[in-house]
Amino acid sequence: MISSFIQSLEEKPTENLFNPWYDPDPEHDLDSRAPKIRRDQLERYLSERQGRAKYLFIAEALGYQGGHFTGIAMTSERILLGHQTEKYGVEPDHVFKKATPQRTSRPDFIEKGMTEPTATIMWGALIDERINPYDVVLWNAVPWHPYKPEKGLLSNRTPTQTEMEAGLEHLQKFIRLFDDVELIAVGRKCEQSLSELGKKYIGVRHPANGGAPKFRRQLRALVQDN
Repeated sequence: MISSFIQSLEEKPTENLFNPWYDPDPEHDLDSRAPKIRRDQLERYLSERQGRAKYLFIAEALGYQGGHFTGIAMTSERILLGHQTEKYGVEPDHVFKKATPQRTSRPDFIEKGMTEPTATIMWGALIDERINPYDVVLWNAVPWHPYKPEKGLLSNRTPTQTEMEAGLEHLQKFIRLFDDVELIAVGRKCEQSLSELGKKYIGVRHPANGGAPKFRRQLRALVQDN
């Protein structure tokens, strides 16, 4: 079921979207195995949470500093490689345990791997609030990475309405992978998507762009209420 879902992500709706599970990034990928590594890591991440997750945290879209190279939403290479353990308490096996995490970016490009502010705040907050990472699944309303063509693949942009609409089908399929979970919309764009699907959800502030303190307060309240 998870492998079929990942296969369904292969076709992207517009040109200026990077698909980390099927597209190579010739300039920044370590080698040609990168898309398969990202597919495998996403499958491990989801499968180790299926049947036990309590919360689905869904944000806007994949970013170049996070899922572009890991294949996992709101998760950076530095988390996978163990470079955020000492400062933030985030261990690689908080992401998945049944395989060794791998980087897909060139080490001569960024030695310790890419790091994403949203990923750092999200995972750090889960650890700080003593939330078991396997009770949480991270995803995006637009599963692919929207980038600015004039700036290249190492850029982010807001998804278009067409891309948001195309993401609805995949978001619906993603939600069906998990039973009896609380849907958490991380930011307004995701609230819009879940509303269009007729889903009940709890909205929280996106942690980026100064939103981290409010996000942490809302996360704490969410845990206390449950």
